Amino acid sequence: MKKTIMTLSIVASVGLSTALVGIPASTAMAASLSELEKKSEEIQTKQEGIQTEINQKEAQLNEISAEKAQVNADIDRIDIAIGDTTAKITEKNQQIDEKNAEITQLNKEIDVLKERIATRNELLKDRARSYQESGGMVSYIEVLVGAESFSDFIDRVGAVAVILEADQDILAQHKADKDALEQKQAQLEKDLSDLEAMRAELDALKADLDVQKAQKNELMTSLLQEEAQVNELKMSLEEQNENLTAQDAAVQKAIEMEQQRQAELKRQQAAAAAAAASAGASSGGSSTVSTVPVSDGTFTRPAAGTITSGFGFRSFNGGGFHYGVDIAKGGTVPIVAAADGVVSRSYTSSSYGETVMITHIINGQTYTTVYAHMSSRSVGNLVTVTKGQVIGYMGNTGDSYGQHLHFELHRGAWNAAKSNAINPVGIVPL
Repeated sequence: MKKTIMTLSIVASVGLSTALVGIPASTAMAASLSELEKKSEEIQTKQEGIQTEINQKEAQLNEISAEKAQVNADIDRIDIAIGDTTAKITEKNQQIDEKNAEITQLNKEIDVLKERIATRNELLKDRARSYQESGGMVSYIEVLVGAESFSDFIDRVGAVAVILEADQDILAQHKADKDALEQKQAQLEKDLSDLEAMRAELDALKADLDVQKAQKNELMTSLLQEEAQVNELKMSLEEQNENLTAQDAAVQKAIEMEQQRQAELKRQQAAAAAAAASAGASSGGSSTVSTVPVSDGTFTRPAAGTITSGFGFRSFNGGGFHYGVDIAKGGTVPIVAAADGVVSRSYTSSSYGETVMITHIINGQTYTTVYAHMSSRSVGNLVTVTKGQVIGYMGNTGDSYGQHLHFELHRGAWNAAKSNAINPVGIVPL
């Protein structure tokens, strides 16, 4: 049993019929209006779901934008803190240099004290030896007793007092120098300890700020990546939504044309008797000439050339699932509509390149054909096309490697997930 197809071609004749849809003799009645309206409702339902996802992505982008602003504010705050800490480090380094100069001077003073103490130690040792050898205080008494006169005694007492006072001064200076040495050494140790503590504190503060800055930079990188991914998803959803809008417009036009077709069918049936008298009239030719042979049946081959990649998984070009068939040929190669239909979308896609999508209604079933990577397009949105009509030329636009046509067949509407994609081999004569 032959499939019936709703033909969406404009009759190329003069008069009232120029605005009507042609009805090939080989096709039966097209899908009913109720079926077409059901298709429109299905597309609109999908659009509502996609719009909800777009709104969610928009809200997610707003959240990311707010978080980015906060991270930028945190980075600015950390940068200010790093600048302040760097200034403090410079100031502390100057103080450390000054302390080092003081320590150098202190070390010189310590060296002088050490020399004086060493000299005095030798003097005291000599005094101690002399004191021990002469019998200590007994010798001083003998010196006094041995005075020959009172005047001599007074002189000897003064001399002994001077010697004893000198010894006491030496001991007092020696003790003072030793105390000063201990104090200076203690101060030196404290200054060194303070400097080490300041250095450690500044190093810890700088290291902590560097870690914070690295963390914030890492978070900002993550946010930028997430924003790019969400933007890409949002753009994909928007493109899908635009395609669904275009497909719905094509279905709406198909409904209008079906109404016109039914009205024209009734008019033709009423005039059937009169037309029988002129049954020998010749059939009209196509208004569009294509160099691609047009096959019999519902579908025809969309372009001449060799099939270089089929439908299904493949290992080249990054691998993954290939949702269509690639046809390649050199030179200027026309691309034709695979079946009668309405152009739902004619546009430039970042991945498909120059692209045409056509909606077909066959036996009440919606089909969508996709023609991608074209060099140019010769049809616009919502234009009615006939099977075999040239819609553009083979190219290498979009995400493509070499001149070819990427052809897809979908049972139903096109969607980004390509869940309706089917293998055209066996359906379309390839």
